[in-house]
Amino acid sequence: MSENQNNIGDEAVKKTFGEVIEDAFKELKETFIAFIKAPKALWGINVPYIIEGLVYFGILTILGKYSSENLALKDTQASLIYSGVTGGITFAMLLLGGYSDKLGVRTSLALAFLAMLVGRVMVALSGTLHLANGLWSPMFFMMTAGLLIMVLGYGLYQPAAYAGVKRYTNKQTAAMGYAVIYGFMNLGAFFSGFISSFTRQSFEDVFPPNGLTAVFWVYVILTALSLLITVVILTRKTDQDAVEKIARENIELSGEETEEKEEIKEEFEKPKINNGMLITYSILAVVFFLLSGFGFENDINIIYQFKIFNFTATLDLAFILFVLMVVLAITDYLKRRPYHPFRDLRFTFFIFILIPVQTLFAHNWLTLPYYLDRAFAGSVVSEYFEIFTNINPILIFFLTPIVAGLTARANVYKMMIYGTFVMAFPTFLLALGPNIVLFLLYVFIMTVGEAMWQPRFLQWIAEVAPEGKTGLYMGVGQFPWFLTKVVTGFYSGWFLTKYCPANTPPLQMNTEVMWLIYGLIAIVSPVALVLAKNWMLKGFKTKHGE
Repeated sequence: MSENQNNIGDEAVKKTFGEVIEDAFKELKETFIAFIKAPKALWGINVPYIIEGLVYFGILTILGKYSSENLALKDTQASLIYSGVTGGITFAMLLLGGYSDKLGVRTSLALAFLAMLVGRVMVALSGTLHLANGLWSPMFFMMTAGLLIMVLGYGLYQPAAYAGVKRYTNKQTAAMGYAVIYGFMNLGAFFSGFISSFTRQSFEDVFPPNGLTAVFWVYVILTALSLLITVVILTRKTDQDAVEKIARENIELSGEETEEKEEIKEEFEKPKINNGMLITYSILAVVFFLLSGFGFENDINIIYQFKIFNFTATLDLAFILFVLMVVLAITDYLKRRPYHPFRDLRFTFFIFILIPVQTLFAHNWLTLPYYLDRAFAGSVVSEYFEIFTNINPILIFFLTPIVAGLTARANVYKMMIYGTFVMAFPTFLLALGPNIVLFLLYVFIMTVGEAMWQPRFLQWIAEVAPEGKTGLYMGVGQFPWFLTKVVTGFYSGWFLTKYCPANTPPLQMNTEVMWLIYGLIAIVSPVALVLAKNWMLKGFKTKHGE
């Protein structure tokens, strides 16, 4: 540590806790004012982001109920739909993130909203056309085709949105920009609970059995509105004005005339990569999955059941081969790309070790809607389960900018440890049984933890990305989130069936065990981050500017 660093530390020690808080809020106020004066183009991203937060999380909140009651799927099958949607979005970000850099922010956002609009129209039509329901039915194919198109659009949308924040904010307002856009999506998600509850109950007779189809049509209209706002506000002129304004502000903030380029593209001859084996493994993975117990019934697959310690285990040959093909595809992909971020062990560990605590994000739509609807049956919580499911987003909206301001200078790694622990620990409160007070306390404490680390993590990924490759790094950095969504979806349906089954009195459920197990899973992240601290910080600070 340098002498200058020691002096700074001594000065900080002399300040009282109240003075430190006062300074933090003063800096937060100044940063927020500067952000409000941000270019018009930034609001062309933020306003649609609020609407998209409402639509996206609104769909996730009701998709399970729609799949179970309208499409007539089992809980385990509905959870796989969730995995396909949420995991598919992250995988699409991995594939399409780089295209957002090539197409530009404006074009990427417009194309993304157009694709999501088409997909959501198809989902709404699946419940409107009186199609036969059930697994592999016409209604199933109509809905899943629409979800697939929506997934592709969203895979282009989020990397482009975060690239836009980076493009339209300066050195002073960048942290606030990432925090605000994260908060805006959650603000929209909160309002989705009210819109969904009101629409569902108002149109039960028009769209039986539960009015959920009407909710999907409302989301179609809102998606069209987002597309319109994006096209109207994000013109070439507003984009160019924003880029020039940010360039001037960065020069003023740095105190020196540095040449700011609108876009830096590395010109070098890229080696041609043979993707033949990758494509082969991917095709085989799809084939084996469809042949497995999660796909079509067939006589080709071999399923063997046996007992271990009075527990019945199942070996599904096709599913094992599916997992093997996925592993081989990933291995081949990285082997042929020596400069891929996943080749950095510290970077890889840092993003993958967050998977356990991120399962709690997935349970916000995989488990909470079912839990609130079933375990609190007969109460106002069950009647308005969409609203209670989306309390977390409104808290995030208010807490994220405040926490971002208070922790703007905090070490990223320490924030990961503190934030993930605060987020994981309250899960054990739900292990005490269904209780509205404990649930609300869980949501509040968990949200504080989320606000501590999640926006900083997204900012970290975007800012360590080389110029012109923000979308690519956003996609790569989100790959563990893809695994979280997929893996959690595979087991959440089984847990619901066993510990929180449908058409069962709450007193006969055993949700305590379910949440205890989920808490033990989540707490792995902060514990592992603490254990790996010395190894992670060796070279980590220098490499990532901490």
